[in-house]
Amino acid sequence: MTEEEFDAFYATAFPRLTGQLYAFTGDHGEAQDVVQEAFVRAWDRRRDFLAEGAPEAWIRTVAMRLAVSRWRRARRWLELVRREPPVEHAPGPDPERAVLVEALRRIPEAQRMAVVLHHLCDLSVEEVASETGAPVGTVKARLSRGRAALARELAPGEGAKEDGRVR
Repeated sequence: MTEEEFDAFYATAFPRLTGQLYAFTGDHGEAQDVVQEAFVRAWDRRRDFLAEGAPEAWIRTVAMRLAVSRWRRARRWLELVRREPPVEHAPGPDPERAVLVEALRRIPEAQRMAVVLHHLCDLSVEEVASETGAPVGTVKARLSRGRAALARELAPGEGAKEDGRVR
């Protein structure tokens, strides 16, 4: 992939990947950071990037792994930062999207990843299995459990208690 092709790929894929990672992380700034870092890592591989066949999937996988690593390393720091009000006044997401992202944050990570990849990234079950390294049957089970958990979270009056825990 030439520099010009990479630039064009970046321009079209960055917003889409950022949206997908936002659904996964629940934090738009964090989503932008991990997608950007994934593109930086891809830059060194750009010459043989198209030969791999799925550059966007590669970047999405790297970005998701970076997000998980950041969560593990900086959990305490993120909790403190998220308590601070945002410095800039930026328009927030629409209420329905905010409710969905909050519900996604409350389901287990493996289920959340499967649901985001399948339903928001429009990947087939087989593609989700390939990206996550899980067997197809496991992905199907995670999708089923994830959809059921989301249904409980999103049901009016049924989902979360005031402290955010599922009944």
